[in-house]
Amino acid sequence: MSRSVLQLDPRDNVLIALTGLPAGEPVEFEGQVYTLPKTVPAKHKFAMRNLAIGDDVMMYGVLVGRAAKPIAAGELLTTGNIQHQAAPFHEQSGEFHWAPPDISRWRKQTFLGYHRSDRQVGTRNYWLVVPLVFCENKNIQVLKQALEEELGFAAPQLYRRQVAELAKLYRQGQTESINPVALPADAAPAQRNRLFDNVDGIRFLLHEGGCGGTREDSNNLCGLIAGYIHHPNVAGATVLSLGCQHAQIPILREEIRKRNPKFDKPLFILEQQRSGSEAAMMSDAIRQTFLGLVEANKARRTPAPLADLCVGLKCGGSDGFSGISANPAIGHTADLLAALGGRTILSEFPELCGVEQELINRGKTREVGNRFIQLMRDYAARAAAVRSGFDMNPSPGNMRDGLLTDAMKSAGAAKKGGTSPVTAVLDYPEYSTEPGLNLQCTPGNDVECVTAQVGAGASVVVFTTGLGTPTGNPIAPVVKLSTNSDLAQRMHDIIDIDTGEIVAGENTIEQMGEAILDLVIQVASGEVRTKAEQKSQEDFIPWKRGVSL
Repeated sequence: MSRSVLQLDPRDNVLIALTGLPAGEPVEFEGQVYTLPKTVPAKHKFAMRNLAIGDDVMMYGVLVGRAAKPIAAGELLTTGNIQHQAAPFHEQSGEFHWAPPDISRWRKQTFLGYHRSDRQVGTRNYWLVVPLVFCENKNIQVLKQALEEELGFAAPQLYRRQVAELAKLYRQGQTESINPVALPADAAPAQRNRLFDNVDGIRFLLHEGGCGGTREDSNNLCGLIAGYIHHPNVAGATVLSLGCQHAQIPILREEIRKRNPKFDKPLFILEQQRSGSEAAMMSDAIRQTFLGLVEANKARRTPAPLADLCVGLKCGGSDGFSGISANPAIGHTADLLAALGGRTILSEFPELCGVEQELINRGKTREVGNRFIQLMRDYAARAAAVRSGFDMNPSPGNMRDGLLTDAMKSAGAAKKGGTSPVTAVLDYPEYSTEPGLNLQCTPGNDVECVTAQVGAGASVVVFTTGLGTPTGNPIAPVVKLSTNSDLAQRMHDIIDIDTGEIVAGENTIEQMGEAILDLVIQVASGEVRTKAEQKSQEDFIPWKRGVSL
């Protein structure tokens, strides 16, 4: 097979350019020669045969679009000559049989984690400080400044030196002498000595919800916050409430109870309208949080089986190589974890459009498949109600780099879920408990999705990107994988693993999936800090239903 092009499935009628193919260059594939009328950039596709208006466009063996104009064999596919089209879906048909991968190498392997009383095992040990309503955001920021600075948790201020130098030159009237200042961009400068060595940090969440929106949104926010408090990476939490907002304290407590009826972590909830002065509430919050940190510092890492891992599967800033390299690689990682008894979470429902039937047929039970159908149709209806649709999901960056329709993007995005049975389907913001592959209803939006996956229990997230995105999370490490080697070299400060070797034919999907699992184990054990952690990338955005794709 030519290494310049790739056919993903025998049913496909398009070829993918693995390198840039100049106009007029003959390209041979399986005995047929294509002469390209226009240059085909790397990651883009061209037709294998003449397509008439309305003809199906097939990739990954599924329908990903239809011809909007006549397309000649060898002609580049563009947003101008194809349109989004996805196959319909229905209830599960037939039984699903799965051949698990060989897990003998990892069967007895463990990771070092924090064992909680509810038998969850964390990969980090954080204290959480969170508002129930946006009215408390300012107070959260005040607590952050006070606690982080004095306890040694504050992130290094890499750029203060540059600002100080600019201010100095301005005072001296030498603005014309301003030159670039060398900064230790790739180094993680030494932090101040921490008072609590066994606490990884205090995480302060900010959001714009809790009141003024729908009751559904405020209830879901309580559920999401409850998921973070219940999360094994969290030792305890301080919650600030104003008092009159929709997101009430009893709702939060009930959501916590749903996730753990025997919840026993330190939890301090303070309500400003009952505290008298703001100063009184803040002083009490600082005192209680400090005492909570004393308890959290008693935790120690001890061995745990890999079955206690829960890994989120995410892609963002995707390109035309995402479904060829990084996504199927973490799909193999997901299969290994499923065979080991661990949990994985595949989300981004708008990016499963067109591959629903495969996932439905992989359902452990008919009920699992039916719930996926219900949530997908409900999501599509909500999007339609605001004059939108899944076809609007691909971003300009996606399309520039070869992902022309939502179904095309989805067919590659779904590869993150591997081949194992779907054991559970979660609505937002439910918490995952079932071993194996869980589907979770979220948008494709990077931060909203990762926020939701962690709220559902993901203790590590593996995140593939073809264009580059710095996305991280406050309490769960996010492992970033590049789909191509150019990105890994160009944005090396945010990439943890380069899977571009798959595209180059220098590594297999299975080998890369195994390497990813090895890194996940190191990250989970605290032996490796991800690039997102080193850069203090702590993104948190709750989802408002029906608005985001």
